Formats: sequence, C-alpha cells, structure tokens
Amino acid sequence: MINSPDVALFFFLAVGALSLFTFLSVATWAGTRQQERESYYKAEMLKRIAEVGGERNPALDYLREQERIAAAKRVGGFRLAGLICTATGLGVMIFLHALVPVHGVYLTGLIPLLIGVALLIYGYWMIPQTISLRQE
Repeated sequence: MINSPDVALFFFLAVGALSLFTFLSVATWAGTRQQERESYYKAEMLKRIAEVGGERNPALDYLREQERIAAAKRVGGFRLAGLICTATGLGVMIFLHALVPVHGVYLTGLIPLLIGVALLIYGYWMIPQTISLRQE
C-alpha cells in the first residue's frame, strides 16, 4: 500500500527538481542572449571606429586596450586566489593543531598552503613576463 506522506514527499521533490532545472535552462538562455547582444554591439562599435580611419587604427588600439585590461584582471585573479588558498592553509593548520595537538594532523593544512604559494609565485613572477612579451 502506498503511504500518503511518501507520495507527498515524492511530488514535492519532483516539483522542486523540475522547477530548478527549468530555472537553470531559462537563466542559461537569457545569459546567452545577452552575450550575443553584447557581441553584436561591440562589433558594430568597432566597425564605426574603423571607419573613422586616420594614420593610426583606433579599432586596433581599442582591442589592445581591452586585451590589456583582461590580462590585468587574470593576473589579479591569480594573486587573489593565491592569497585565499594561503590563508586557508594557515587557518586549517592552526585549527587542526588546536584540535589535535599530539599528532601531526595539522600538517594537512600544508596542501592548500602550498597551492596558494604556487598561485602567488605564478601570479607575481611568471604571468607578468608572459604579458610583457605579448605587448612587445
């Protein structure tokens, strides 16, 4: 025999899952449409800038500036991720050392700590060299 609370729970979860995936599909569709519009308007703007002409091409200057801004954001993202991972590793080490002081469990915090250090090294010393090579 079917128990009525079980059926109610099933329908609740089914409606919830259906609602979630419907929302996700509509949100993805709307985001794609917005991205298409932005690309279209950017292309139209570049056409108009290129039509102006002159001895220097302002459309190329604009594209180079946009690429430089995107590269700076990427570098900032790596540096921020490195700081967050390093702080997380230190926090985990302190927490685990206070929780279990006898054993070396706190050394588990070295994993995110070393990942953060690697991201910081990459963000401060390796990425700027590749960006400066691209601009030359």
